[in-house]
Amino acid sequence: MNAKHPACVVPASAPVATQASQTYSYCNLSLAEPGDTPLAEEVALAIAYNGISQAVMLVTPTDLEDFVVGFSIGSGIVAGADEIYDIKLSGSGSAQQAEVQIANRAFWALKTQRRQLAGTSGCGLCGVEAVEQALPDLKVLPGAPLPPAAWLDGLRQRIGVFQPLGQRSGAVHAALFMNHQGELLLGREDIGRHNALDKVIGALVRQGIDSQGGLAVVTSRCSLELIQKVLRAGIQTLVSLSAPTGLALQWARRHNLNLIHLPQHSAPRVYSPALENQA
Repeated sequence: MNAKHPACVVPASAPVATQASQTYSYCNLSLAEPGDTPLAEEVALAIAYNGISQAVMLVTPTDLEDFVVGFSIGSGIVAGADEIYDIKLSGSGSAQQAEVQIANRAFWALKTQRRQLAGTSGCGLCGVEAVEQALPDLKVLPGAPLPPAAWLDGLRQRIGVFQPLGQRSGAVHAALFMNHQGELLLGREDIGRHNALDKVIGALVRQGIDSQGGLAVVTSRCSLELIQKVLRAGIQTLVSLSAPTGLALQWARRHNLNLIHLPQHSAPRVYSPALENQA
């Protein structure tokens, strides 16, 4: 019970369920008026490949198969969807599991990487175990024309329809895909900005959508791991609603990725390609 406002009693929250959001009680700090509001949920998803545990990710419990496919590709565990044979989801509440069957060649590479890292000290960069993992050698994209400026007109307002969870509860990021005609095709939300992008990549793969000529949009800041994910997915243009980091910009230029920042109150800023390389 609040000592200053004895009337303000906040009921205990119910156990976390596998829903994107639930309603929780709260009390106003200055007024003894209890209320309730929806909050975004997160669950711990343990991912195992061919029976070997690989990662535990905190994710929003929606579109989990999209996430597993996108995470597998975006993290470089598999080279493409053809190396993923099966996904089985299990568990309930805040603890869930994904059992993924992948091709032997991908599994062998994964096991080899784990053996090479055994006994090494962690660098603490990007949640990986060695600098070589954080700064991998990735293929340079062939390069693509920049999208027409009209495609980005009013984009911040248009993406709202793809953010039902964010509009209801907040606390989540969104990633979207726009096709070669400038049409927003799909969007995914998650508490993790990289998770949201993984879900979009997974959705494109699972639905057989060609990313050629299209672009990815992220509502979060653009850091290195997002650049790496779109490079692995072969998406050639990334639009971020928040500024990129310097390292992300360097990688975008080095790998022929179009990188555009869409500020809230000014014109789109093309960071990559560099100005001297633009026609």
